[in-house]
Amino acid sequence: MSLKIKWNAPVILSYALLCTVVFIMDIFMGGYLMPFFTVYPNISLVNPLSWISLFTHVVGHISLEHLLGNMTFILLLGPIIEEKYGSSKTLQMILVTAFITGLVSVFIFNIGLLGASGIVFMLILLVSFTNVKSGEIPISFILVAILFLGKELINSTQANQIAESAHIIGGICGSIFGFQSNSRLN
Repeated sequence: MSLKIKWNAPVILSYALLCTVVFIMDIFMGGYLMPFFTVYPNISLVNPLSWISLFTHVVGHISLEHLLGNMTFILLLGPIIEEKYGSSKTLQMILVTAFITGLVSVFIFNIGLLGASGIVFMLILLVSFTNVKSGEIPISFILVAILFLGKELINSTQANQIAESAHIIGGICGSIFGFQSNSRLN
């Protein structure tokens, strides 16, 4: 019996690889690359790079711990999502979530943002819909929403360097994607 390695979730694996390569390149470039993977609160609507950063901020990470924490969840949950929804839909959900978390962070909360945490929370909430039948709301979804989003709401009252708003928005995006996909089963 021969075993071969398979690139089983092309979008998720490529995304994780891109995040890792950007992080390593930023180290070699002395921190000069990461600003291109950060969305800033003082976004310029006439600068095309500002618009691009609304998507690319989910590739940047500030530390190895930040990168590894996000990649662990992405590599654990992402292939499940990509298998269920397909590569194209998975990429669309990542891009929509990135854009919405970027917009909300800049225009509502007036904060800068980088990292894949919004994508992680989108995947966490979305994965609870993987074995849902039409017209059902899984208890696992309700419990995950209460635990993860409740924790983020509580943490948002504390002064820290974490954008809980991106986590919450990512979770909301995952919930919407899950409900939309479930309603299409009718």
